[in-house]
Amino acid sequence: MTTSLSALAVIAAAVGTALVAPSFQAPAAERGAPPRVTVQQTGTTALLFAVHAVSDRVVWASGTGGTVLRTVDGGTTWTRTPVSGGDSLQFRDIHAFGADTAFVLAIGNGEASRIYRTVNGGASWTEQFRNTDPDAFYDCFTFTDAQHAIVFGDAAKGRTHVLRTVNGGDTWALLPPESVPAPLEGEGAYAASGRCVVHGDARTVFIATGGPGSRLFTSTDGGATFSVRETPFVRSASSGTSGLAFKSAMVGIGVAGDMTNLRGDTASAVVAVTRDGGATWTVRTRPPLPGALTGVTWVPGAGDNMVVAAGFGGVFWSDDAGATWGTITDAGHAGLDAFGRTAWIGGRGVVTRLDW
Repeated sequence: MTTSLSALAVIAAAVGTALVAPSFQAPAAERGAPPRVTVQQTGTTALLFAVHAVSDRVVWASGTGGTVLRTVDGGTTWTRTPVSGGDSLQFRDIHAFGADTAFVLAIGNGEASRIYRTVNGGASWTEQFRNTDPDAFYDCFTFTDAQHAIVFGDAAKGRTHVLRTVNGGDTWALLPPESVPAPLEGEGAYAASGRCVVHGDARTVFIATGGPGSRLFTSTDGGATFSVRETPFVRSASSGTSGLAFKSAMVGIGVAGDMTNLRGDTASAVVAVTRDGGATWTVRTRPPLPGALTGVTWVPGAGDNMVVAAGFGGVFWSDDAGATWGTITDAGHAGLDAFGRTAWIGGRGVVTRLDW
């Protein structure tokens, strides 16, 4: 988000500070069985802002300092896959289609926003897209399948920026203004977990905007056109929806926070669920520790209502879709994803694995 670009260093410092001395806490006794927690060392000091779990063995992660990581053994070992020319980039989102093929998104104004692809497990990367508009800033992306993807960028020059590919990223085209909602002044997204753009199925795509409006852009035609809906999430110039997770076209959950109060945010309207594709939302209880939330994921193999939320105040789990929460750790984390009964959450130089 362009309005929060100056806060990138603040975000990095907050996560780093939070991870100096984490404490792990057992959830309240009346909750279901808590997950087994394993902190996996990655061999880097990067802040891992995005995670994509392809299977219970293959997981990709990306973050600061041009860092892209891959594991093929469930996180027992993590291998860095350097992107040529990308050492200074902020890789805030990643999406993979197995152990070999992956796409990574770098954020920032102008040419700092880029997309790279590997088809050989990260042995080499090809630059697919480099932003040439100095006012544009791209935040998150999602692939509905191997050929179709959507990238969201902050409003610039009075228009909403949404890129789309229909050929696996060989070409990317900016959607025309009439195909996307007109932006609010200063509207953008928070590149805090790679979850400001997600999909519910191959035809349904959701975009979460940050301040000032905390709105939801929805597409039902695979990202060709979008409409806009209001949400109940906290909103201000520096706060708004930061992450979404949809397990179908209808059922989703979102989180939010104040990105100028990363460790101290206590806003109440920061978790909500929808069962009608975002038309209506029910606000849920916020997790028990202060801090802006960055992202959320369903854990599909652990029950219909199992979710994990991450943020600068810690990592939390809920087996009732956010009605109540247990605390995993007070260490700040960002990107997260799940496969089966396992979730992976990125922090500074570590990935925290949760198994049910």
